[in-house]
Parts: sequence; C-alpha cells; structure tokens
Amino acid sequence: MATGIRLRRLAAIAAATASATAYASLTPSTSSNDRGGGPALESIRRRISDPTAAVPPRAVQRAALSGASSSEPLDILVIGGGATGCGVALDSVTRGFRVGLVEREDFASGTSSRSTKLIHGGVRYLEKAVFNLDYGQLKLVFHALKERKQVIENAPHMCHALPCMTPCYNWFEVIYYWAGLKMYDLVAGRQLLHLSRYYSSQESLELFPTLAQKGKDWVLKGTVVYYDGQMNDSRLNVGLACTAALAGAAVLNHAEVISLLKDEASGRIIGARIRDNISGKEFNTYAKVVVNAAGPFCDSVRKMVDENVLPMICPSSGVHIVLPDYYSPEGMGLIVPKTKDGRVVFMLPWLGRTVAGTTDSNTFITMLPEPNEDEIQFILDAICDYLNVKVRRTDVLSAWSGIRPLAVDPSAKSTESISRDHVVCEEFPGLVTVTGGKWTTYRSMAEDAVDAAIKSGKLNPSNGCLTDKIRVVGGDGWEPAHFTILAQQYVRMKRTRGDKVVPGIMDTAAAKHLSHAYGTRAEKVAAIAQDEGLGKRLAHGYPFLEAEVAYCARYEYCESAVDFIARRSRLAFLDTDSAGRALPQVIDILASEHKWDKSKKKEELEKARKFLETFKSARNAQFHDGKHN
Repeated sequence: MATGIRLRRLAAIAAATASATAYASLTPSTSSNDRGGGPALESIRRRISDPTAAVPPRAVQRAALSGASSSEPLDILVIGGGATGCGVALDSVTRGFRVGLVEREDFASGTSSRSTKLIHGGVRYLEKAVFNLDYGQLKLVFHALKERKQVIENAPHMCHALPCMTPCYNWFEVIYYWAGLKMYDLVAGRQLLHLSRYYSSQESLELFPTLAQKGKDWVLKGTVVYYDGQMNDSRLNVGLACTAALAGAAVLNHAEVISLLKDEASGRIIGARIRDNISGKEFNTYAKVVVNAAGPFCDSVRKMVDENVLPMICPSSGVHIVLPDYYSPEGMGLIVPKTKDGRVVFMLPWLGRTVAGTTDSNTFITMLPEPNEDEIQFILDAICDYLNVKVRRTDVLSAWSGIRPLAVDPSAKSTESISRDHVVCEEFPGLVTVTGGKWTTYRSMAEDAVDAAIKSGKLNPSNGCLTDKIRVVGGDGWEPAHFTILAQQYVRMKRTRGDKVVPGIMDTAAAKHLSHAYGTRAEKVAAIAQDEGLGKRLAHGYPFLEAEVAYCARYEYCESAVDFIARRSRLAFLDTDSAGRALPQVIDILASEHKWDKSKKKEELEKARKFLETFKSARNAQFHDGKHN
C-alpha cells in the first residue's frame, strides 16, 4: 500500500515536471533590462545612487505630512512601515505621485524583522500543487520564484543565494527529493539561482560536518542540495524606506494613526489624524487614497471605519532561535523536512550565527510577541536527531516570535482555505487594504496595491511601475569585492577609557559587514569611524561599530536604542546578552546625535531592556511550571 502511494507520488512529480518544462519554455522572462523606463527612471536612479544625497530630516518629513490639506492633499497615504508599506511608498512615489507613509513604531518593527531570512519560491507549495493537482498553488510558486530573483537583483549587497541541504535516509527519499527539487529548478526557468544536485553521504559530511551520519534505525544515504535566497530582512526594509524618501516620499516612523478622516457627504476616507510619538503632537494629513498596509494590525485600521467589520487576519506565530555558528557551516543551510508533527524546520547560517525555525501555530496579535518555552524546545528537539553535536538549551543566544498575517479575502464567498497569497481590497471608499503574502513577494504586493489606489482615487501616474528596475539605496554600483576598498582606504580610530584616540585596522570582518549592510554607502560609515573616533566595536565577537549608530541616526531615521539594536544592526536578534551590554554606548551616541538629556537616556535604557526581555535567550530565560518569569 505504502509502496503504491510512493510510486503514484513519483509519477505525479514526473508528470508535473514535464508540464513545468513546457510552461517554462512558453513563459517569457522579463528582466529589468527588457523594458525601458525612460527619463523618469534615470532621474530617480540618479537621485537614489547619488553618494552625496541624504534623506530629508525627520522634521521636514513631518512638515510635509502635516502640510497636506484638504485642498492640496497627498495622492497616497500609506499606513504601515513594514516591507509591503515601504514597497507601496516606493512604487507610488516613482510613478510620480505625492506620497506619505506613517509607521506607529519603527520601519520593520513587526513581522518584517522577524522572518526566517529566506527569499524563497515556496518549494513546499510546489509539493502541495503536485499532489493536490492545484494549479493555483503552482501559479503562486511561479510568481514567487520570479520575485525571488527580483529581490536579489534589487538589493545585491543585502541578499544572496543560499544552498539548502535536505538529508535522505533511504533511496526512495533520494529519488523523491531529487525529482521534486529538479522540478523546482525547472519551474524557476530563467529565474534559477543555481542547479540543485545530489551529494553522497561522504560528500555531504564534508560540506556539513555537524550532520549526523547514523541514527537509531537509519543511515544517511546522501543529501539533495537546492538554492533559495537569503537576506538581512530589517535592513532591507529600512533600505526601502530610505529609498522611498530619497525618491521624494515623506516617510515618518514613530507616528501613529489615531483615527481616519471621513468626508461626511460622500462617506469617503480622505486622510488620517496622526500622533507623533516622539514629540507627542497631533496633526491631520489628507490624501486622495489611504493604503492600509499595517500587516497583522490591518484589522485595527479597518475598525476605525467600522467597529463591526469582520476580521480578515488569521494570525500565526513563527518562532526562531539563534545558536552559535558551529551548528551549521558558513554558506550551507539544512532543511528538516519531517518533524514529529509534520512541520518543516530550517537551520541556516546568518550573519555569523545559526538561525533555526520556524513554528507555525495559532496566536493572538500583540505589539511584542514572545516565544514560549514549548516552541523553543520543539525547534531544539527537531534539529537534535539530525546533528552529531549535542543540542543544548544553554546555547540559545536569542529567540523571538513573529506574527504571520495570513489573510482571508472579505469579498470571498468561502473562507475554508486561508491563503498565503496576498489580498488587496477596497471595502470602504478611499481605503485600500493590502495584506497577507510573504516577504518574497512584497514588491508585487505593493504594485497591486498602487494599481488599486490609482483606480480608487482616479489618479494619473506619470509612468508605470518602475520598482523592478530600481535598486535599493546602496545597491547601485555595488560589487562583492567592494569591502576591499574599505579595508584598504580606511582605519578605525578608537577612543580609549582615558578619551585618547588610537588607530585600529579596518579588518576584513568589519569591512565585509559594512559593505553588506550599507552597500556603497558603507564608505560614509567608515569615514565616521575614521574621522570622529567611533571605530570601536559595540560588542565582543561582532563586527558592529560605534560609527554605525551615528550614521543610522543621521541617515536612516534611527530614533531610539531599540531601533538600532534590533533593526539597524541585528545585535538583539543575534545575541540578546551582547545587545544588553552594548546599550549604554549605543545610548550615549544617540544622545549626542539627538540631544537627549539624562532623563531621556534613562528612559531609553529601561525601554530597551524591557524589549530584550521578550527575546528568550538562555541567560534571560527563567522558567517556573513552563511559564516565563
């Protein structure tokens, strides 16, 4: 019986592979070089890539928003500064619109900074498409694979291809996974990153030394390695916000929508009442169309119009943990395809450490989601059987939870299947909601939302969508060897305890980090480290420099200590304890940049420590009866 099912599955894969081959050969590939953008595109590119250009100060952005009146409104106001919201702002401003964006916390403060860090086409969805004969799922995979390549091209300094290893413990699994992943290659077509291939058990152990060769009742037969993309998610999100600002959008973080403005005569949404959470001041801003891109919180925006509106978000919790680098080799991930409850778990190298996850369970929506101990232990147990090293709870450097905004289309007749595709709808005149989807498809989600906004507001764009041709700030002209310029031309000047400035080398680790985090803008950071004596590392064993704090405060709208340790650098996600030790120095530099007094510095320290308590590292995790104290 089982053998018959397995054979039918292989036959299904073979048939689907043939169909995919035919589809890929018939589907034209559209790259950023295939379509022209004209003078508008060249003008925007020059503005973004100009090394002397700087984003407008926060006060200027706030004034642009508050200056939008009912007689001279913005074309589009975006609510939400995650990947999709910033994508909408960039798309709409590059079509020639007058655009504003507000975010209650910080860019990427929610789901967009808490991903698995993969830019993936959806290999699991491909499996479902084959076995369920679901062409809709197959179209999702085609779409995601195209967008995967586009994201990597748009931000080459922050994104790269990552090989992922799938262990096989019998020969059927070897054939099954090899055939399935070859189909994944075929479906990718011209968007293919690299070909998948089979490695023998010996070759696999050379590539992944901590992989277990034997278990209680199995022996490793080999592995199949395929490629997906990997990114620095929150830095990419911040890059999108800054790119939109350089292109002319008024983007404002720490600015909360407290109500929506409605034209009483027509019932149309015409703007929002906003509170600047830094100054505490409130103001109105008006727009022809408001785009709700608030992720898991989009229902709360919809309820500002109608308290009785049915929810369209079904929140799901995704927990990740960070382990030391020795759990996985640099440049090779591991995918555990069969956990005890059927879920898939990844173990991926990321920024010099190992990220493992994710869980998928029902949750409630909160500003600061926390992982519980059961979820952390589930991930540890899932990877334990596949490694030849002892998996210890004490090795968890950081653990966090993110909320996936799985969406139900309110206009759909049936809600029996919650889609992982995105939803764009206009339930109330003047308010376009975009939600669902995933990081990989943020650009096309934004494109669909802007198209809907144009239709809603009867707007006249200067040109079509250009975001498939625009690189994120720092990406234009960047090359993988860019770090050598930093290493050769800059030094790190460091202040000692006696306030004496001493030189230090711009070592390869620091140079590579700056190059990948800031792209061609890394030279500005290196110049601050050299000229202002801010070349010291913020945490032992990590390449983050003091100069980055000053740079992010000046050029990336970094307004708080949490903004820096969590989203401008990734220290909170990589090592909670090290982030805590770096806080005093981070706050001192931010205080100098933003003119904070002692009271404000103390407040920032308390907020940051409270934030770090939600990251359940081994050191800050104290449990009693399974509950976190």
